[in-house]
Amino acid sequence: MERMIFAGGCFWCMVQPFDQQPGVYSVLSGYTGGHTENPTYEEVCSHTTGHTEAVEIIFDPAVLSYEELLNIYWQQTDPTDAFGQFQDRGDNYRPVIYYENEAQRQAAEASKAQLAASGRFSQPIVTTIEPAQTFYPAEEYHQDYYRKHPENYARNHARREQFMNEHWGEH
Repeated sequence: MERMIFAGGCFWCMVQPFDQQPGVYSVLSGYTGGHTENPTYEEVCSHTTGHTEAVEIIFDPAVLSYEELLNIYWQQTDPTDAFGQFQDRGDNYRPVIYYENEAQRQAAEASKAQLAASGRFSQPIVTTIEPAQTFYPAEEYHQDYYRKHPENYARNHARREQFMNEHWGEH
């Protein structure tokens, strides 16, 4: 098994696209990239911890490659928006690919360059690629949010879904 961490706005919206992939063992909502140990949701939302909302994905690379997961990631985010995602604004919602090792860094950089060269977006790709830091699981009520609160999830996911359909086709 390998681990990867993605930040792409509200973590509620980032679990489902990965959770249902063959080869994915677990997807956990949490916080990473900041300077506060064991932050709470309220602390992260206060923009004082430096953390992003992120998902930690444990996967079997023999079934689903890191590169395939990167392709799924790009289709879930607006890679041209450095200051949040969709209705979620602020540094805690910025898009980041956190890499675990040099191979992941190189694959993420290559994937980003490929997306930039594709012409799919008229603005620069601003998603950052940063070394993984300590990942703190979010409170239990945030885990599997899309399953526990499907109506609220759909409402929160609507603008993201519209963007995805405009740029990547129907999902």
